[in-house]
Amino acid sequence: MNREQVETNLPILPPPKEKVTFFQWLKDNLFSSWYNTLFTIALSILLFSIIKGTLTWIFIDADWSIVTSNFKILMSGQYPAVQLWRVWLCIVLLASLLGFSSGIWNGTITHLSIFLGSLLFISGILPFVSLETRIWTFIGLAILIVGHFIGKKIPIKKTILIGWFLLFPIAIFFINGFGVLPKVGTNLWGGFLLTILLATVAIVCSFPIGVLLALGRRSKLPTIKYFCIFYIEFIRGIPLITILFVSSIMLPLFLGQGVELNNILRAMIGLTLFNAAYLAENVRGGLQAIPRGQYEASHALGLSSPLMTCFIILPQALRSVIPAMVGQFIAIFKDTTLVTIIGIIDILGMAKNVAQNPQFLGQQMEVFLFVAVVFFLFCYALSYTSRRIEKSLGVGER
Repeated sequence: MNREQVETNLPILPPPKEKVTFFQWLKDNLFSSWYNTLFTIALSILLFSIIKGTLTWIFIDADWSIVTSNFKILMSGQYPAVQLWRVWLCIVLLASLLGFSSGIWNGTITHLSIFLGSLLFISGILPFVSLETRIWTFIGLAILIVGHFIGKKIPIKKTILIGWFLLFPIAIFFINGFGVLPKVGTNLWGGFLLTILLATVAIVCSFPIGVLLALGRRSKLPTIKYFCIFYIEFIRGIPLITILFVSSIMLPLFLGQGVELNNILRAMIGLTLFNAAYLAENVRGGLQAIPRGQYEASHALGLSSPLMTCFIILPQALRSVIPAMVGQFIAIFKDTTLVTIIGIIDILGMAKNVAQNPQFLGQQMEVFLFVAVVFFLFCYALSYTSRRIEKSLGVGER
């Protein structure tokens, strides 16, 4: 093979891309023609007027006294002020776990710890919060930072994993008391504290139920298969508000006499059952996306069906449906506001009650904007975490 033949067999590389300056990009994309220029100018004027009016209202015209005066009620409802240390203790425990985890594993968990640390810092410097709140926020922030550096030096992975598994039951124990601590009834739970509890219970409890329903729908046993199909299709065909009404009014009738469930527990059951049906369909979509060769390879290795499902099939299925599952988690987090219709006062219900106070008439926009910002921050945190996990796992890449 001579030199000319060798040169003809070499791959043809694309020419290097020229660096585009900022002004060149503006010219190519926004001012490429006379009508594009007019549209850009008109849209810029419209956006400027909207942004200017919004910022002027937020920082000059708006009266935020409705939020500053009722900040505690919006966040924790009627939870006794002398017992709020229990809620703060749970937040500090969460901050410590995030701090240690960010030092051990880095990556996505570090971004979550930065998010929580920013919230704690902002809460601590607000001028209208109490001294106790300011002390607890800076304690949580300090533990978060110290835990990050300790996690880098000391190998405590197993302890931190156990802490994450125990975080939710420990938090429920401290918030309720269960007779060991002074009991705080669920009728005093409210505000954003109740929203977080409802969403967390619905997500944590519905996930294993949804996975079992998805596996049961693909079962070869007719009884299990058709029961799962009926449950999923029946629940998905009913609005969530109907599920909440049924769980609030009709659920005690099925439990019989002597068994009493408070309204919040009934709402948690309704949200869990509703969310499980949608998660089941998300997981089933992931199971159907697994190539047949994965099943054949697992059987060739001598794995039983339970082992194949737990260690080969299910991890791949869950990995492929992370966006859909997180989207459902965000949806159920926002749908918790529907509990106001059955008499449970979450942060939105508390905002409605505060706005009806004659002292704050005409300030509805301020309090509802505050609620919207709170929901946006936490929903965006979930969405951002999902994207980071997808990127780290290579979802959608080959």
